[in-house]
Amino acid sequence: MDASRNYYAILGIPPEASIETIREAYRMLARRFHPDANRNEGAVYQFRDIAAAYESLGDPLFRSQYDMARRVYQDEPNYFTLRVTPSKRALTVLDEPQVLYLLLEILPLREQLTAKRVAPLNLTLVLDHSTSMRGVRLDKVKIAAQQIIEQLSTDDILSVISFSDRAEVLIPAGRVADKSALRSVVSIMRADGGTEILHGLQAGIAQCRKYATPRMVNHVILLTDGRTFGDEERCLDLARQVAREGIGVSAMGIGEEWNDTFLDSLAGATGGTSAYINTPAAVVRFLNEKVRSLGDSFVERLHLSITPDADIQLESVFKLQPISQPIAITPQPIPLGGLEYNKTLAALIQIQMPPSRKMGFRTVTRIDLTGDVLPADRPGYKVLSDISVEVADATPAEDPPPPILHALGKLTLYRMQQQAEVALAQGNVREATRRLEHLATRFLAAGQDELAQQAMVEAHRVSQTSSLSEAGRKTLKYQTRSLLALPEPGEDNA
Repeated sequence: MDASRNYYAILGIPPEASIETIREAYRMLARRFHPDANRNEGAVYQFRDIAAAYESLGDPLFRSQYDMARRVYQDEPNYFTLRVTPSKRALTVLDEPQVLYLLLEILPLREQLTAKRVAPLNLTLVLDHSTSMRGVRLDKVKIAAQQIIEQLSTDDILSVISFSDRAEVLIPAGRVADKSALRSVVSIMRADGGTEILHGLQAGIAQCRKYATPRMVNHVILLTDGRTFGDEERCLDLARQVAREGIGVSAMGIGEEWNDTFLDSLAGATGGTSAYINTPAAVVRFLNEKVRSLGDSFVERLHLSITPDADIQLESVFKLQPISQPIAITPQPIPLGGLEYNKTLAALIQIQMPPSRKMGFRTVTRIDLTGDVLPADRPGYKVLSDISVEVADATPAEDPPPPILHALGKLTLYRMQQQAEVALAQGNVREATRRLEHLATRFLAAGQDELAQQAMVEAHRVSQTSSLSEAGRKTLKYQTRSLLALPEPGEDNA
């Protein structure tokens, strides 16, 4: 029995519910989410909570003990809320599948927040110093690391790893005390060797683990300009492992030679972010912005579980803000990273509804969101939302809500450049060229002139050489992705 969990909310019943109401609520949820009846991956995770809630509330003695222990949480505020907006509130009766989008917005309880820094950082920098980093790249990395040292307080923990084909602990994990000495240590980095990310990642995680607690923001930032060979899967396994320990990993690639698919997967496995740094000068800005966002974290270790009804298919999840990126829908629960004190975290869910033949309201999916609220020292705070829609014989024509319409328009651009890559990988040069030219036209219509020019340059290159430039490909991918951020109220939605 875990009194920090609101078992009444998990079963969807009021605290004064009768024992028969409790049993009926459990039976209804079991029909929807028991793993034998629902093969969606989230069902296993969510039904575990449902069964635990029924075990405690279905027995009068256990329920009495739970109610007594639960009193300490009686006046607990809503630390964060979950707002879910469907693209349609009513579906038309059809003999074919329909796509439904759900906009998730996770909002912190702003009125309780009085200071920007709400929790100490346990930060590890894992910095590539291979031969290809020689010159201005490594110089900018040093400047960024030294500026980060200046930002940190004596409550923060910092460690710095440099790596090439081996790793060195430049600054062991410890409190930020003598900043001058720490800056001097960073300045001694020299460029040499090849790129083997596993060594750097292992050393960085070992340092981060020394101080990792639920009360801190535990995060590793990896910066590299090269590809690692033979150890990518071991890196991904390590990321999945530390995600379970509450440590996040973010990755930044500088230049054109690094493997963006690998770094996206590495960061995504922990709820971290990945970024493309196209110039050495941008290194300082990117690293500083990332550390500032970590310092503004209000909730850490956010995990999302999406369990559609058994006849409904979860197709994709795309995080829209604060950083836009696709999210793997397995395994569940899905790591989302942190929620900043002054920002909304938003994501777009795409699900496929089955042919609709029966009119009336029907359940669609149950969404479970759990995170550690840092300023309140409240681990495992949970919010639930159960989504339903109406199925009707004739529904009025309606556009999706403006935020969803905006996201779908920009998501189309992102998918177009991805489809161009797929066509090229399949050897269909003409189709890849056509898609890039069409993408350029769409960019122009959206007022993205520089991206339009970049798309046309790459279209011409593909038609002539049957290949994309790495710089152009990464620019189109990451810049198009960044367009998905939701506009502020009153901002142009074009």
